[in-house]
Amino acid sequence: MPQPEITRLLVDLGSGNRGALDALLPLVYDELRFLARGHLMNERGGHTLDSVALVNEAYLKLASQQQLTPQNRAHFFATASGAMRRILVDHARTKKAAKRGGGVAALPLGGMTAILSDARAEDLVALDEALQGLTAVNAEAAQIVEYIYFGGLTYEEIAGVLDTSVSTVRRRWRAAKAWLTLELKGSG
Repeated sequence: MPQPEITRLLVDLGSGNRGALDALLPLVYDELRFLARGHLMNERGGHTLDSVALVNEAYLKLASQQQLTPQNRAHFFATASGAMRRILVDHARTKKAAKRGGGVAALPLGGMTAILSDARAEDLVALDEALQGLTAVNAEAAQIVEYIYFGGLTYEEIAGVLDTSVSTVRRRWRAAKAWLTLELKGSG
């Protein structure tokens, strides 16, 4: 992968060049599919959504953002991973609403309809709500959870993105896991 070209495109994107995202996508597509596969591994077997559709939806979500200013490569992938998580959570909320008789149409993803088990949809929604609660208490800890769990970033990469030490990232990660564990047990 041409790293200098990716770096240049990320700088251009951060400077407001919206066309840089279109040029960047083919260079990082395989890594984005790897992230998408990681997200989909947590879904039930036989899921109709595939990594290609999830990457495409994430791209559309990123392209629609008014200000997309990744600080570096790791930050860009964390942002893309967060977009994938939000797509899956939105679908889980839709499924949960339909289960309750909300009559909400299924969220189309890349021409397919993603189908989550009812329990999986509720778990994903509960996790998202817990992360929102953690954000209110400690926004940086919530970011660390997203970067590790959804973005697959290392402690070192996260320290670089957040401009902090690796030991601080590890400490906040442990605290965030403990907080989320208590929060999810309380909602269950």
